[in-house]
Amino acid sequence: MKLLDISFLADLVAIRHDIHAHPELAFKEVRTADIVARELAAYGLEVHRGLAGTGVVGVLRKGSSARAIGLRADMDALPLHEKNEFPHRSRQQGQMHACGHDGHSTLLLGAARYMAEHLESIDFDGTVYFIFQPAEESEGGAAVMIEDGLFEQFPMDAVFGLHNWPGIAVGEMAVMPGAVMAGTCAFEIAVRGHGCHAAMPHQGVDTLVAASQLVLALQTVVARNLHPCEAAVVSVTQIHGGEAWNIIPDDAVLRGTIRTFKAEVQELVEHAIERLCSGIASAFGAQITVNFDRRYPPTVNSIAETELCRRVAAQVFGNDKVHQDELPSMGAEDFAYMLRDKPGCYVWLGNGPGTGGCTLHNPHYDFNDEILKFGISYWVRLVENAL
Repeated sequence: MKLLDISFLADLVAIRHDIHAHPELAFKEVRTADIVARELAAYGLEVHRGLAGTGVVGVLRKGSSARAIGLRADMDALPLHEKNEFPHRSRQQGQMHACGHDGHSTLLLGAARYMAEHLESIDFDGTVYFIFQPAEESEGGAAVMIEDGLFEQFPMDAVFGLHNWPGIAVGEMAVMPGAVMAGTCAFEIAVRGHGCHAAMPHQGVDTLVAASQLVLALQTVVARNLHPCEAAVVSVTQIHGGEAWNIIPDDAVLRGTIRTFKAEVQELVEHAIERLCSGIASAFGAQITVNFDRRYPPTVNSIAETELCRRVAAQVFGNDKVHQDELPSMGAEDFAYMLRDKPGCYVWLGNGPGTGGCTLHNPHYDFNDEILKFGISYWVRLVENAL
């Protein structure tokens, strides 16, 4: 294991704890962006603000090469009430850094500081863009940064991302080619029947019975429509209908999520859901409509850049500490938008075992400060190898 000697780790821990204690939701990361911009300027980097509102980009150049890469961290928190009791717990009711974006931002700040302080001894020729992105959690901040001109204003050959990963040991990293995170699509199904007295169901069309049949039928979409070697998830997460115990309501609404790794699988799933809605509507005499809201595309690593990251991870952690066969996650990640426009690679940095509820999106989660030195070492060595 070849880790950098980082003399300012205590400073980074203080920054991380400060950001954790003051979480900010999507597109509202004003305080966090101020900290990031202040730190980057203090390190001597060129600082740009305003993309996607609260986005920040730091620029570090060396040599004469026109080559450039981007390193990305996310900044936003989740709308979740924190249940930890340590001193740096959230001070914002109902807001929490439960996914480690406080740690991701601190990692990237640490890499920027180390590179700025050791510019003469770090072997690279080109430009590094340190991208601090708002609104990863469900709001697509990466897409907004791109729409605002990220890749035009900061032209780069490739872009790289990193996420802490509970369940992978500290000092280990997962680097896999191809799809590593799923695309996500929200769906809403409106069921309209004919309301009536609950004691006289023959006078109406029972919306809730039709909706209940649909919930069960949706569980067959993956099992009986996809090739067994393909992957998808269809989950109903909301059922709304009725207001009184003795009235069969006119309307009910089902909502849920679809997760897939391929566009053609997404289309197959949507068609299967539409057929079920049509069939159950006919069987029960109801009217059923479905709307799909495609959100993040799958996060797909390019082959050459993944091999580069694997070599770097092997240099930093040791070859036996690099996971190349982890299963992809059905979670979604808006870094997918950047990888759709540029080659690159998204890796998982071990955060530890995830005991005591220390898992992503859990009210007991906390980023593991021990992995700061691992993430910074990876970022710096990646720059050297890429440029």
